[in-house]
Amino acid sequence: MRVFVTGASGWIGSAVTDELLAHGHKVVGLARSDESAAAIEAKGATAHRGDIDDLDSLAAGAASADGVVHLAFKHDFSNYTGAWRTEHAAVQRMLDTIEGGDRPFLIASGVAAGVSGRPLTEDDESPYRGADSMRGGSENLALDYAGRGVRAVALRFAASVHGMGDHGFVARLAEIAKERGASGYIEDGSNRWPAVHRSDAARMVRLALEKAPAGARLHAVGEEGLRTRDIAAALGDYLGLPTVPVASEDAAAHFGWIARFFGLDAVASNVRTRQLLGWEPTGPTLFEDIAAGAYALPE
Repeated sequence: MRVFVTGASGWIGSAVTDELLAHGHKVVGLARSDESAAAIEAKGATAHRGDIDDLDSLAAGAASADGVVHLAFKHDFSNYTGAWRTEHAAVQRMLDTIEGGDRPFLIASGVAAGVSGRPLTEDDESPYRGADSMRGGSENLALDYAGRGVRAVALRFAASVHGMGDHGFVARLAEIAKERGASGYIEDGSNRWPAVHRSDAARMVRLALEKAPAGARLHAVGEEGLRTRDIAAALGDYLGLPTVPVASEDAAAHFGWIARFFGLDAVASNVRTRQLLGWEPTGPTLFEDIAAGAYALPE
């Protein structure tokens, strides 16, 4: 299958590219810079120049492919609404381009979908709709095309997609711990984050491309919910720092932009995903990666 992958040089996207290539697929990766293009081509994939603001480039990439894996997102934490609108427009353009062709369209999403008191399941709909909602409501936008000749599939990634070289949420928590001289958690730290190893996430994406049905919601979740105080403690132990609680009213000042995410309780089940795809997470746990030095910081 010839697959157009946005975010192909990113943390998750580069692993997905490797996974697809290893299983005989051809990858065309969106590249917004010479550096990204070189990284994509070094893997044996084809670089397609453009970015998610370039709607014509996105349409051309989607039109020339047998399927789309949309992993790119504008992580502009100073302008959430602008990033969400960009995402909505990008997804809309690609969907309109491939509508009616029965091609797969896999879209990255997250597991923070507003349920409480139980794990989020794959049957739970996202509450976000419209360009001004979380991630531009792009998950529901894509799934709306499942009845319009698109094999639309939502890929809900755990808050921590971890591994050696991770520069995401947990890496930022480690940096903050070093800056503050202590590894913090919010209030009593009983809220939980799901986690998945990067290799397991990439394998799930590849299986979803090959066999997930239209309208499926899939959870790239290896560990359903780790208490944030335990995550903080693991980082503190590795970094040689104390672990401390942070009052909710002080969280924004202490953690910055990540406070709104680190305070969420986002337990998510992976049962339906494992059953549907025959997928079993086998990679290291988050705590194993922390202990192995995945979040070591330069002196």
